[in-house]
Amino acid sequence: MDVSVLAEAVELTTHRVPYVLATVVWRRGPSSGRQGSKAVILADGTVRGWLGGACAEPSVVRHARQCLETGEPALLFLGQPDELDGRSQEGVRSIAMACESEGALEVYLEPHRPEPQVVVMGRSPAVDALAETAIALGWGATVIDDGGNPAEHVRPEIVRTKLDLSDLGIDGATAVVVGTQGHYDDLALEAALACDAGYVGLIASDRRAATVIDHLRSRGVASADLDRVQAPAGLDLGAVANAEIAVAVMADLVARRARGELVTAGPGETPARVEAIDPVCGMTVLVDDAKYHAVHEGDDYWFCAPGCKRAFTNDPRSFLAPA
Repeated sequence: MDVSVLAEAVELTTHRVPYVLATVVWRRGPSSGRQGSKAVILADGTVRGWLGGACAEPSVVRHARQCLETGEPALLFLGQPDELDGRSQEGVRSIAMACESEGALEVYLEPHRPEPQVVVMGRSPAVDALAETAIALGWGATVIDDGGNPAEHVRPEIVRTKLDLSDLGIDGATAVVVGTQGHYDDLALEAALACDAGYVGLIASDRRAATVIDHLRSRGVASADLDRVQAPAGLDLGAVANAEIAVAVMADLVARRARGELVTAGPGETPARVEAIDPVCGMTVLVDDAKYHAVHEGDDYWFCAPGCKRAFTNDPRSFLAPA
């Protein structure tokens, strides 16, 4: 069991960092990958752990990035070109490995993207109810009460006592809801707008919300930031009880997520690692990791293994398309 890889996965999950957990579920030797071998693959293509050799890893990284973008898992078969048809089946992506090794692998890619979370600021029955409702729906929840008195009705492990959002992993899958109800509304809302939350809402009447927003505008908060504020937060149910306010807010958040909002950005925001195609075997090579390189008529070529480089340097033209 790759305990260190699993520990890394737990750490990334805790800090809301997207990753793919890749596991070798089958192998045929000779192959450097072992059944049960695991690795964590980050959005930028960084690999932590061990899956297989130089031929397999770049292809696994490419497909892992695709899985992270779509959120869907995948099963890869990496083998010799003449056996791909025999392994073809629904849900399996077949990848030819035309290198010296005659081994084969099946690798399962399991993307992990941060689950939605609610950060609710304030101390009131409405705040308590909103946090508990979020947890009941499987969302993460954190209550921030700068008054220094932890709320009595929510789970103590989700309560913070400082107006600090910096270490909560706030991202596009996070909704920050200000429910301070007249106590430091402006400070809480300003802190919420300073982060990259996918949603910022203010529980308040129309009149109080307008007053808070005008106050922040007079203090120099940009209009573009203030336009992000949803106020009053939640569906318009009229004058309702605290528990119903929580339902109204969560119903709006669930609807937004169903529409494709409140999700963590995919790896498209992260620069992709530079890839090249080995002209001999056709495998994908990560340029910054490639150990074998040649220059022919002013052009650069990278190779997955020394045998490919040797074959190319002996007769480059046989591996290059006619001009």
